[in-house]
Amino acid sequence: MTEIDDEVEAKPSLDAEEIASVPMDKLAKVYRKMATKIQQLTREYETEVEVIKSQQEVVKIALKDQMLKLGVKSVRTDQGTVVLSTVTNYNTQDWDSFKEFMKQYDALDLVQQRISQLNMKRFLEENPGVVPPGLNSMTEYGISVRKPTK
Repeated sequence: MTEIDDEVEAKPSLDAEEIASVPMDKLAKVYRKMATKIQQLTREYETEVEVIKSQQEVVKIALKDQMLKLGVKSVRTDQGTVVLSTVTNYNTQDWDSFKEFMKQYDALDLVQQRISQLNMKRFLEENPGVVPPGLNSMTEYGISVRKPTK
């Protein structure tokens, strides 16, 4: 049997059958160490990415400013074509009025089609036996391993 040690090092040779015979306390310990390592690597990665994104934003602003000054929408360079575009985002601060507006103009397509997971769960719990037509659901098991309490 392949030995699972307490190190975080991933061992690609481990398979599910071998791991299944390892005591749960040892698996939980290794799992937590792996989770800690993932968090550490993620923090390092995100920190480095944020630095680069911040620098990239400065470059983007400089490109935008130069293009606005020149009055152009695109510029071809040896390193690539730079395109200046406009993006408009819409939002509302008054959802009740916005819902009434959508009803008045029969414009329900002004919002995205997405079911609120929390609200649907609550509705189904409060209305047993009532299921909206066309509703699909999928339930999966998940595993989490928490630090032991002291």
